[in-house]
Amino acid sequence: MKKITDLNVEKKALPTKVIQFGEGNFLRAFVDWQIQQMNNQNLFNGGVAIVQPIKQGMTKNLDAQNDLYTVVLEGLLEGQKVQSNEIITAINSTVNPYEDFAEYLALAEEDSIEVIFSNTTEAGISYDENDKKDAQPAQSYPGKLTQLLYKRFELGKKGFHIIPCELINHNGDKLKEIILQYADLWNLGTEFKQWLETDNHFYSTLVDRIVPGFPHENKEEVFERIGYEDNMLVKAEAFLLFVIEGSQELANVLPLKEAGLNVIITDNMQPYRERKVRLLNGPHTTMTPLGLLAGVETVRDVMEDPDFGKFIHDEMYQEISPMIDLPKDELAFYSEAIKERFSNPFVRHELTSIALNSISKYKTRLLPGVIQNIEQTNQVPRRMTAALAALFVIYGNFDGITAQPIDGEDVIEEFKALKNAEDYVAAVLSNTTFWDEDLTKYPELVQEVRQDVETILAKGSRSLVQEINANS
Repeated sequence: MKKITDLNVEKKALPTKVIQFGEGNFLRAFVDWQIQQMNNQNLFNGGVAIVQPIKQGMTKNLDAQNDLYTVVLEGLLEGQKVQSNEIITAINSTVNPYEDFAEYLALAEEDSIEVIFSNTTEAGISYDENDKKDAQPAQSYPGKLTQLLYKRFELGKKGFHIIPCELINHNGDKLKEIILQYADLWNLGTEFKQWLETDNHFYSTLVDRIVPGFPHENKEEVFERIGYEDNMLVKAEAFLLFVIEGSQELANVLPLKEAGLNVIITDNMQPYRERKVRLLNGPHTTMTPLGLLAGVETVRDVMEDPDFGKFIHDEMYQEISPMIDLPKDELAFYSEAIKERFSNPFVRHELTSIALNSISKYKTRLLPGVIQNIEQTNQVPRRMTAALAALFVIYGNFDGITAQPIDGEDVIEEFKALKNAEDYVAAVLSNTTFWDEDLTKYPELVQEVRQDVETILAKGSRSLVQEINANS
């Protein structure tokens, strides 16, 4: 069979207008796909330079395919079946700062670049006081970005529109705050800090598209259907929502709405964020550890499973929605739409692909609802708590547990140390590095998590799910 590099793909020579930190499935099926749609309509006419943000990455795999790859969209959109494939030609180049730091800093010299996107997971927007200005490169993403911005400042050039896609609240504000911390740590001067404030625009965002990624389970079938092999192919649902908090002036730089994309530029994205993070990402984070411990493989399998399907439905309606300050009929409509997306027959969204950095995801997506339930109803939300217990079992590396944590080395090492504590559950819940607060101040939560951990270890996660279902 032909490979994507054997195809006669027209790739226009476009100026690089975007730097993108991250080459993972999500950015390629979300940001780059949208840039492609603008380019298709001659609205943007710009290319992307992808920066590999960590040592282990996939830029070499992209380069091996001339930076071409396919996005396959499958699912329902406004009641209509969608099944399409498109070769993305918007990637101009890739840069690995770990191998060629000078090439990375050279991006600051390109006057055509106006926009910076990133998605380095929730754990990526973080401050490391041990990061060095002269490191090649700095370890954290904000550290690398500060190095690039400082080079841009030294050259006397204009700043950027900086648009993080990491799923943390006020992500633009947080990223800017950390960059200013690095400016102080590295003594970069007041003029640089002033330039950051006046010449750069940081936007907070909400991103929404389910991206299962590469179809490992049926890649030959997919290749046969599209007519060629593509080892960087990305599958995604047809639905997309991009909410950006900022001035409408951004639409002149990125004419996303003009391209017919589901993009909202608003002065307040919080209602959109809370609804999405809690009702879509929250159930994802609940089903992943519990499902993996029960041998369930995909999101669709969860929804079609009589035990897990009811469990997730009840979590959405009984524990999550009552804590969101929006009209109940609107929340119910959104919940049913989410369930339809979870059950998408075209998409094999593996739970292992959601499991990365589950501790930071739990803190962002579920913990606020747990605390709200306890403080407002005096009840521990059983389903969210069961998910937390399942994470403790996986990260605790107990005998007989085959599911493995997928997280940063520091998190995994911290759990190894806590495993030796006299009271493992209390030790983890009191760890402020994970949760930013000591959760043992909620004794009822400690008791519930401890009981759920014992149940999972003795009987399995399915038994716990069945027990909670029977009592609801």
